Amino acid sequence: MNPASAASVVGRFAPSPTGPLHVGSLVAAVGSYCLARRAGGRWLVRMEDLDAPRVVPGAAADILKTLEAFGLHWDGEILWQSRRAHVYEEALAELRTKGLVFDCGCSRKEILASAPHVGEEGAVYPGTCRAGLPPGRRPRALRLRVPQALMCFVDQVSGPQEQHLATAVGDFVLRRADGVFAYQFAVVVDDLASGVNQVVRGADLLGSTPRQIYLYECLGQAPPRYYHLPLALGADGEKISKRHGPASVAGLARPAQLLCRVLEFLGQNPPRALADEPPAEVLTWAVSNFDPACIPAAPRHFS
Repeated sequence: MNPASAASVVGRFAPSPTGPLHVGSLVAAVGSYCLARRAGGRWLVRMEDLDAPRVVPGAAADILKTLEAFGLHWDGEILWQSRRAHVYEEALAELRTKGLVFDCGCSRKEILASAPHVGEEGAVYPGTCRAGLPPGRRPRALRLRVPQALMCFVDQVSGPQEQHLATAVGDFVLRRADGVFAYQFAVVVDDLASGVNQVVRGADLLGSTPRQIYLYECLGQAPPRYYHLPLALGADGEKISKRHGPASVAGLARPAQLLCRVLEFLGQNPPRALADEPPAEVLTWAVSNFDPACIPAAPRHFS
């Protein structure tokens, strides 16, 4: 990003309140914060709390408290997905008007049984209801038609990417059978509404990006710039998740030290003396010195 043209950069961090903030999420928070702030941009926080059964009471407040403890202060109001059903309905209506969505009466079990092959993320939807619900079926989910085309984009960390939506995932769900709006759909609608034009997140979502870029295209909007950060691996070689423990336990005793470790994980080289300074000092250095060209693409152990 050319700093001279980056005054309008809007980045965001979008945790799911299914537990306390863990170190893997802290990496995404720090990376998105630094990349937005270095461009003089805004940094927003959105709570992805659509899937109510998975939401842990008190987790959202704990996450926000942890962000503040690390000096990661956001701009504006928190966006809560659970309060935005009417916005998603409006976007769905737009897609329906364009003839891009269709009702699907298939269950997960039926799709698994009839899918012609397995794609990058499981069974590829076989198109059973694409031309209309079969007789006797009732609508369950709502799906988006995908084209027989290659979706290409350049990730700012991993370089050129491409995915053939029809063969990799097929027509994908926008609203689930239980009425919950799908992740792919909600994040695009929310990022558009918030003016987000820079998405920084973990590489585990790299495979979701072509679907989201196609959704931007369907809604007649330009997609954001994407940075997919390397996955942080625990000592067991697995991606760090909530089961590895919260960042608050791991780092709040010495938050600046953990921030420095996160920056080193992202390929930056903070001065050792910063580990003894307040978190705000570490972030001030990081915003001034963060070099996206140094971010490694491959998964790494977080030590």
